[in-house]
Amino acid sequence: MLDRIIKFFTSLRLTVVCLGFAVLLVFFGTLAQVNEGLYLAQARWFRSLIVWWGPEGASWHIPIFPGGYLIGGVLLLNLIAAHIKRFQLTWKKLGIHITHTGIILLLVGQLATDLLSHETQIHFSEGETKKYAESSRGNELVFMTDAATPGQDEVVSIPESLLQRGDEIRQEKLPFVVRVKEYYLNAELRQRGPVVDTGAPPATQGIGLQAVVTPVPETRDPEKRNLPSAVIELVGPQGSLGTWLVSTVLSEPQEFTLGDKTWRVVLRWERQYLPYTVQLLKTTHDVYAGTDIPKNFQSRIRIENPGKRENREVDIYMNSPLRYEGLTFYQYQMGRDEVDANRGSSTLQVVRNPSWLTPYVGCLMVGGGMMVQFLMHLVGFVSKRRTA
Repeated sequence: MLDRIIKFFTSLRLTVVCLGFAVLLVFFGTLAQVNEGLYLAQARWFRSLIVWWGPEGASWHIPIFPGGYLIGGVLLLNLIAAHIKRFQLTWKKLGIHITHTGIILLLVGQLATDLLSHETQIHFSEGETKKYAESSRGNELVFMTDAATPGQDEVVSIPESLLQRGDEIRQEKLPFVVRVKEYYLNAELRQRGPVVDTGAPPATQGIGLQAVVTPVPETRDPEKRNLPSAVIELVGPQGSLGTWLVSTVLSEPQEFTLGDKTWRVVLRWERQYLPYTVQLLKTTHDVYAGTDIPKNFQSRIRIENPGKRENREVDIYMNSPLRYEGLTFYQYQMGRDEVDANRGSSTLQVVRNPSWLTPYVGCLMVGGGMMVQFLMHLVGFVSKRRTA
C-alpha cells in the first residue's frame, strides 16, 4: 500500500495532470473575471481548494473543479517526492537539482505571497499628513472615546466579518453590547423626503433618522468598491441606547453618551497604523503632448520617524517604488483634491510582502540550473568529439 502511494506521488503522469489542470484553471478563472470581477474570481478559483458552484441564493453547492491551492499543493508535493526519490548526489545532476529547487521555491513563494501579503492605500492631498494606510477592500466598525492621555483616543475595532454574520458582538473594552439588526454589503444613502418617504427611518438615533438606505447589487468592477452599511443596536447596562445607521458613505463619526464618557461610532475603511508619518509635499502629473496618456506620476513625500530620528524626503514615481520598514510604496493614482481643485492629490499603494524576493531567487535558480546542465552536456559532447 505504501509503495503505491509513493509511486502515485512520484509519477510523471501526476505532474502532467496537475499542469493540465493548472492550464484549465487559468483559462476558466480568467473567463470568470468577466462576471464575477477580479477579486471574487481570484478568491473562488485560485485561492481555494475546491471551486464550488450553485444557483444564486441557493443553500447548496457542488464541487466543479479543483482550486488553485489544491492543484499547487499536489504539484509541490509531487515535485518534492520525485526529487527525493530520484536524488543522486553527482555533479552530472547538479543542474537538474538546482532547477527543481528553483521550481519548488517558486511554488512555495507564491503560496507565501497569497497567505502573508497585505495591500493597503494612502490617500492624501498636498500638505496633508497621514499616519495610517487604508484597506482597498476591507472595512471595520470603530468605537472611539477620549483616552487618559490628552489628545489621544482609545479605539476599539470590530471587523466587518462579524457584522456580516449578524451576531451579537461583545468586546471586553466596550461597556455595551452591539447587536446587528441589518447589514448591507453594498448600499446607497440619501436624505429622506417629507412626502415621498413615509415609512419608518432605518434607525432611531443619529443620522439614520434623516436617511434612506437602498441596497444595491455587489459591484464586480475592480476599479470600484462596495459601500457597506449596517443598522446596529447598542445595549448598555441600563438597557437599549437606540439603533444607529453606520455606513462607509458617512465619513463623520456619530456621538452618544454612556455614563461619564462620550463615544463616537463610525463604519470606515480598515486602517493599518504606521509608527511614522508620511506627508505629501508635491504631486507631478505629466501627460504626453496632445493626449491624456500619463507620462509621469510622481509624489514627493516626507517621512518622519521619531523612533529612528529620521526626517527625509523621497520621490515616488512610476516603476520607482519606495521600500521602507518592510513596506513597499508604489505610485498608484493621481488627481485633484475634491474641495480645493488647486491642490493635487495622490494615492500610494502600500504592500507588505515578506516573500517578495522568492520569485526572483526562484527564477534565477531555474535559469541557472538549466544553464549549468546545458554547459555540462556541451562540455561532455565537445570532449567526446575531440577524443574521436
